[in-house]
Amino acid sequence: MFNINELLEKIALGEDSTIEFKRELGAKTSNKVSMGEEITAFANSNGGVILIGVDDDGKIIGVTSEQLKKDEKTIIEICNDSIKPVVNIATQKLLIEGKNILKIEVPRSLFAHKSPTGYFIRQGSSKREMQPEQLARLLQSRSQAGIIRFDEQAVPHTNINTLQESLYQRFIPDNNINEKLDLQKRNLLHQDGSATVAGVLMCSQNSDDYLYNSFIQAVYYNGVEKDANYQIDAQDFKGVLDQQIINAFKFVKQYNKVSATKEVGRTERPQYSMKAIFEAIVNAVVHRDYSKSGSKIRLFIFSNRLELYSPGALPNTLTVDTLISNQITRNELLTRLLSEIELDGDIKVNRKYFLERRGEGVGIIIRESEQLSGIQPIYQMNEEELQLTIFPAKSLQDENDE
Repeated sequence: MFNINELLEKIALGEDSTIEFKRELGAKTSNKVSMGEEITAFANSNGGVILIGVDDDGKIIGVTSEQLKKDEKTIIEICNDSIKPVVNIATQKLLIEGKNILKIEVPRSLFAHKSPTGYFIRQGSSKREMQPEQLARLLQSRSQAGIIRFDEQAVPHTNINTLQESLYQRFIPDNNINEKLDLQKRNLLHQDGSATVAGVLMCSQNSDDYLYNSFIQAVYYNGVEKDANYQIDAQDFKGVLDQQIINAFKFVKQYNKVSATKEVGRTERPQYSMKAIFEAIVNAVVHRDYSKSGSKIRLFIFSNRLELYSPGALPNTLTVDTLISNQITRNELLTRLLSEIELDGDIKVNRKYFLERRGEGVGIIIRESEQLSGIQPIYQMNEEELQLTIFPAKSLQDENDE
């Protein structure tokens, strides 16, 4: 992670979110427990380096050759026996300023790791035990999301009466004998009798009462900045997810200006491809991290661009560069449910269901938008939020004036 010169510079600057100093490991059980916490904190964050033989103030103390070997063996035992699942680390024995240092390199992991005392995360120059909400987000964003799916978890203070019959009947057989059992089979109702996250989102008009900020906020500005003086329209679309998608789609369509030529054989050109907009909104709804209660999906239309923000880091090893070529689903149950709902006839996007589950969404967004405007949409991560920016096509009049 760091070469010797970089390491010396890091030591001089002190501990931070990427480096931790330990004067010694020691034989005490408490020291080993603390080391397990430090390793899991780095693995659960963005990775980092632990240096044994360096004091808290950055002074290089060193350890004996014999102790160096013992410490390396102990560290490996901690990673293999005390941390679940096992953390794969790299150790390196270094001679710095004539003193022995043990360097432990902890990579960012694909899993959420637990030390004997709990789940930890690195924040600044120290470790912190994760709060339940932080842990839920971590489990969602990493490989264990395939085992512990947030959209199948029970929502506190809910029951079967939270779900609206006309909405959940869309997902259970017409000849159902045991309604509660059928709801549980579809994972709309948890085994403990509570409604699940997906159940609330797809079968309750009051989902925001139970899952805060589970709605789409849309704003239209007659300008290029978020300025209340230029705000033309602002709406919050709440309720069941499929209706949120339709309402957000219609909001963009309302302000999607269409230019036309006056010559014979009239030609029209909209600013945005509504097919691309539909895919973008569906993707934002399906892939957002619903464990992040402090954020909502936000849609902004400016005079020179459209921005769509979806809460949540990209799952597993997915990056903005691999979005178009990889299909990784954060909310498998929501994806499955939306793929069963037919679209209304007035939403003309050349598909029968809200979701086709072919992994073509990002490709459609990029292709349709670029063909229309000549500018490729931009995906970027803003901390734990995915931002999509789509640029409008020039009006035919402006193009003819050039």
